[in-house]
Amino acid sequence: MKRLSIFLLAATAGAFVFAAIPFTAGRADDAAPPIFGGKMPAGYRDWKLISVAHEEGNLNDLRAVLGNDSAIKAYREGKLPFPDGAIIARLAWSYVPSEENNKVFGRAQSFVAGPPTNVQFMVKDSRKYASTGGWGFAQFDDGKPAAVVAQDCYSCHVPVKDRDFIFTRYAP
Repeated sequence: MKRLSIFLLAATAGAFVFAAIPFTAGRADDAAPPIFGGKMPAGYRDWKLISVAHEEGNLNDLRAVLGNDSAIKAYREGKLPFPDGAIIARLAWSYVPSEENNKVFGRAQSFVAGPPTNVQFMVKDSRKYASTGGWGFAQFDDGKPAAVVAQDCYSCHVPVKDRDFIFTRYAP
């Protein structure tokens, strides 16, 4: 009876662990399931700054690019390819003039982050995401996982394959 109880307890625990592992799509052209179980990684807003950017054109946004400790270490050491476990976050806001600042300056010259547009993540796992250069992609709009097709993200990053598919350069 004691063995049966231990077996049932172990089987139940195993089922819970298995259920907690996110399902991954079998093909790169499938819509990627949400990375991190459909939630943004805890504490990502406290990660270190890699760089900032202003994107014009259709996007017209301001971006902050952050990295977890593994990504920051790789950037600082100039290590390519990035190690498995590296995560890069891109936070974007609309680009708007600051009327308050411009009044002080006496002319239109100050722009600030407006409403957030989305948050994107790249997760390095060379085996799990082998078909997309070793990177998994996730996007969140209004805090909710967006339907992102990994192959679409990947194809945009192919021109920077020699930098391990990363556009952003480290700005120390």
